[in-house]
Amino acid sequence: MGDDTDGHVDDLARFLDARTIVVAVEEDPKDENYQILQENLKRVRKLKDGAGRAFDIVEIPMPGVVEFDGQRLPATYVNFYFINGALLVPTYRHRKNDKTALEVLQKALPGRKVIGIDCTELIWGLGAIHCLTQQMPRGVGR
Repeated sequence: MGDDTDGHVDDLARFLDARTIVVAVEEDPKDENYQILQENLKRVRKLKDGAGRAFDIVEIPMPGVVEFDGQRLPATYVNFYFINGALLVPTYRHRKNDKTALEVLQKALPGRKVIGIDCTELIWGLGAIHCLTQQMPRGVGR
């Protein structure tokens, strides 16, 4: 709920490396995203690599409901962006889950600096850090 893309992967699950997938999960069974994200987690757990091995799965919480003008927004920590030696991670002023998400990612990526960036204002545009880094078609902005 709140995802205007009907579930683009950059909001749900991402590779951290060739063997590790981070998956967004909602921990509150009363949240309307709980069941669908549990189903997604089950599907990801069944995936195999080219050699038939299961992937290492890292669960990361959702940030809780983020709304603007009564509209639920597609806030997720999975919309991160890798840069040289670091990982930029969107945060949403949800102290407990922001902290947990950053800790989970730092533990999974010990060789990188995990940096949280408040994207509360940015998510009103229905995207976060990864969305901002997308390619621009030729001729646009020139």
